Amino acid sequence: MGIVILTGAAMNSHPSSSSPSSSVVKNLQTVQAEMAAACAQAGRKNDAVTLVAVSKTHDAEQVRPALLAGQRVFGENRVQEAEGKWPALRAEFPDVKLHLIGPLQTNKIKPALKTFDVIESVDREKLARALAKEMAAENRHLPVFIQVNTGLEPQKAGIAPQDVAAFVTLCKGELGLEVLGLMCIPPVDEEPALHFALLAKLAAENGLKFLSMGMSSDFATAIALGATHVRVGTAIFGSRPPVDSN
Repeated sequence: MGIVILTGAAMNSHPSSSSPSSSVVKNLQTVQAEMAAACAQAGRKNDAVTLVAVSKTHDAEQVRPALLAGQRVFGENRVQEAEGKWPALRAEFPDVKLHLIGPLQTNKIKPALKTFDVIESVDREKLARALAKEMAAENRHLPVFIQVNTGLEPQKAGIAPQDVAAFVTLCKGELGLEVLGLMCIPPVDEEPALHFALLAKLAAENGLKFLSMGMSSDFATAIALGATHVRVGTAIFGSRPPVDSN
């Protein structure tokens, strides 16, 4: 059977030009509707896929409309940014779940464990060992995803596909990490469906149930290929404002 490439309005649309608050809510509703349509086309239930709203670089006031509209799972790239933004929002919305979807430096593990609920970017043995050690010390055991470099891109973090089995065994066995599944970010110049299919195959081979894959431009395709978590930012919040590099 060939791979069916799904398309949706989010792939061709631009965020609404009305007020920021109403735009976020409308965009969120559009993404949710497109996810539901993709699930229906794939013969999956709506609740089989979790929307991780990527709020990185957007401030608390830009995020609040999505929270007021009922969105509760968010993704952030940087520990320091999340530390500054989310404590006050969590006070208002205590049932929020926050995913770290960006690279994690080992010297940021302690604040990451205090700030996040899920670490999606476990991408190397040194980090896995440091996470296991700090989780034991803090008695705070967060579930994790293993990031896979499906395109073998030298500039991108992640475990090589051929090393996934050994790394899963290390993380689950020796280190005792709660590995939920796999995550990937396909190369920008390649067909994402090929990478999503590879990630799904690797997860199945290693007995992992969850797949974090698909972003604003391709989440419908990811859902067709088994995504359980899609990370959508631009289609909800609009283009990201520029940020400094520190």
